[in-house]
Amino acid sequence: MSAPGIDARVLEALQQASSLELYQLSTVIERLLADPRRILAVRKDLHLGQTVRFVDWRDGSLREGKVVAMRDTQVTLHELRERREWKLPYAAIEPPQPDRAVHPLAAEPEPPQAPQPTRDDFRRGEKVAFEDKYLQTVVGTIVRINSRTATIDPGDGTLWRVGFALLRHVLDV
Repeated sequence: MSAPGIDARVLEALQQASSLELYQLSTVIERLLADPRRILAVRKDLHLGQTVRFVDWRDGSLREGKVVAMRDTQVTLHELRERREWKLPYAAIEPPQPDRAVHPLAAEPEPPQAPQPTRDDFRRGEKVAFEDKYLQTVVGTIVRINSRTATIDPGDGTLWRVGFALLRHVLDV
């Protein structure tokens, strides 16, 4: 039994371990992989639509896929070769290179940033959208305008206070 990418000496040592020792090791590894700092280290340079490499748990090979959804502890990828979806922990993703690590001569100049929306861009009764902390899009109507936030009613019995920079207009078609 050989696993790709694993040192043969490590594999041999693991085969000599008792079942209890392997179980203890697996619980420690699971705890380390679930550490939010490790998740954030991968997630900070990840964005929707980005192509990344990930480990296929079935055979240990690296595959390529596009990021289609990001949750707290897992990412959903659309594999490019077999065209199937994978829901994987962030630990299965090869950490993407930070955008700022691109060679300065090869990088194109950044386009100017669009101005941030302000209080004056919104009115009571307008339909707007924003992303909550789980990156889910919430659509609702502005029911109140404050100095720094707008109160949004998505129609489900909740109210959200959202900064103007996070809001975007929704057009009814």
